[in-house]
Amino acid sequence: MERPHHLPAFLATAARNALKMAISHTELQVPTESVSARGISRRNSLRVGPGALAAASSLVMMAALLAPAPAEPGSASAMDQPIALLEQTRAVLGRVADYECTLIKHERVRGKLLAEQAMTMRARRQPYSVYLHFQSPDSVRGQEVCFVEGRNKGLMRVHPAGWRGIVGFVSLDVRDPRAFADNRHPITEATLWTLVESTARYWQTERRVNKTRVRMEDRVFQGRSCYWIETMHPERSAAAYYARRCVLCIDKETKLPVRMEAYDWPRANAPAEGDLLECYSYLDTRCNQGLTDRAFDY
Repeated sequence: MERPHHLPAFLATAARNALKMAISHTELQVPTESVSARGISRRNSLRVGPGALAAASSLVMMAALLAPAPAEPGSASAMDQPIALLEQTRAVLGRVADYECTLIKHERVRGKLLAEQAMTMRARRQPYSVYLHFQSPDSVRGQEVCFVEGRNKGLMRVHPAGWRGIVGFVSLDVRDPRAFADNRHPITEATLWTLVESTARYWQTERRVNKTRVRMEDRVFQGRSCYWIETMHPERSAAAYYARRCVLCIDKETKLPVRMEAYDWPRANAPAEGDLLECYSYLDTRCNQGLTDRAFDY
């Protein structure tokens, strides 16, 4: 039987208050949240009886049994298998000097789910370089964005779509507010290297916290046999979790990520599984193409 991932708030509160009652032999005001659940007047109070200490002890023991303990070094965790697979991916990417692929991006920005965008992508590890050429939808067709570390004073080069592109390429800070009008992340975070390293950091933290629920399956994505890894998180914590639910698909043959999904915590009048925050698909990835400076000269 799976243990709950956290202790209900009312039970934890009751355990603490009952223990205080038993020790001090004073009156205790019933907590407001407990009152509303039971319909008792907030002014009512409980006087300690002889069995209060025993009751408190039972509640504390129950809390200890129900609450998950942080994973100790060397102990088993639900995150162990996903982390082991991701380490294989990191090893493969460590041998990738550059790659080309088709990137499909679908993001929610400022609460609005934007249209899916498709683009060709070039990326190089040293010096860190990223080039994107947008293919769809029509509103961004022809747009180009390029960033090369150590060049152009750290600015990216942007060629807008449509009539605005008449002026050619312009320089823009990677974190300029205009760049985030339809993007959740800067171009510097678009590569497979940043995706995998960010995921690795979160997964190591989740292993220590030891509250993540993991589901793994074999699936087929775009005709490729993949490891499908879903991580579910029980509570909001920006420090420990990237999102409520995350999915990472890793190609079994190449060991490279082919898809990443992230979903928000459920809200009123929204899907129970949570709204889609972002989804990225890396299709037809071709590694070590020998990309030179000319591929990023904009």
